[in-house]
Amino acid sequence: MITDSSSTDPARASAVVPASAGASEPPMIVAEGLSKSFGPVRAVRGVSFSVARGELVGFLGPNGAGKSTTMKMLTGSLLPDGGRASIAGVPLDGRSLGARAAVGYLPEHTPLYRDMRVRPYLEFIGEVHGMGGRARRDALERVIAACDLDGYVGRRIHTLSKGYRQRVGLAQALFTDPDVLVLDEPTSGLDPAEIVRIRDLVVELARSKTILLSTHVLPEVEEVCRRVLIIAGGQLVADGPLHELAEDSADAIVVAVDAGSTPADEVASSLAACDGASAARGSFDGARVRIHVTLDQGAERYALADALARAVHGAGWSLQELRHEVPTLERVFLERTRQLAAGGESSDS
Repeated sequence: MITDSSSTDPARASAVVPASAGASEPPMIVAEGLSKSFGPVRAVRGVSFSVARGELVGFLGPNGAGKSTTMKMLTGSLLPDGGRASIAGVPLDGRSLGARAAVGYLPEHTPLYRDMRVRPYLEFIGEVHGMGGRARRDALERVIAACDLDGYVGRRIHTLSKGYRQRVGLAQALFTDPDVLVLDEPTSGLDPAEIVRIRDLVVELARSKTILLSTHVLPEVEEVCRRVLIIAGGQLVADGPLHELAEDSADAIVVAVDAGSTPADEVASSLAACDGASAARGSFDGARVRIHVTLDQGAERYALADALARAVHGAGWSLQELRHEVPTLERVFLERTRQLAAGGESSDS
């Protein structure tokens, strides 16, 4: 019997942040043909997208895809070799202090002064931004409350857990109360409890901010983002709502068999010859061979499932699993990045 491998979780669906503002409002983040090279390495190649006010957008890609370089260009930390970017309608051109003030940036490796205590460090951040007196004090209290740092402001930063160091990093990104947040791997290296706390904080911030969120944790994106951007080899390979990208993903059936000493590629070739199959790829899963069979366009999955079962029986193999693989973000990610990631030249993460 063929079964679906996942189901919709109403609780998870309710965690998605509110929809973006009306389409007539100018976007808060705009990238137009952004390109960047480091010597002979082309890290980013003509990337274009926009993010509307109020959106929380996932920005995904394999290691070396160009994500961090793109985000640095969007925050003014790097100037592009080609193309242009703007934040809140203000171009980022190297002289755009207004655009830089409108964006808060949390790098993957947060550059904190770890010997400083939390409150003096955040006061220093205010001074760097030219804030003085009452404005700096008000901002300090606001970010301490927003990042739940009360009770930790007297601690030296190096004594904090990584999760609380990330909170301090978020506090510095929020100090000017920016309209846009660019977050690069905010939960990297955290334990499960800290991941949940940082994720909940990001969702809360998304109620009043536009957020571009880069992460390798795909379930995290499925939890909180309605839209994803996928980059591979320095190029944008997908942009859209999760459900639309999943619908575009090729339908597939997973077959697991005990094929004795038969190599996985031979099993895959045999099953790929079934009517309704467009391709198949196999791998060993312990003592079993697991085959991922992609349906031909217009093929009926139940007819293919029956043909696969008959092919396995006819070959004398033992059928151990046969199921429809529901399109997931992981599948979309792998399908969209497989070809370009193999030849990508980017040097960042």
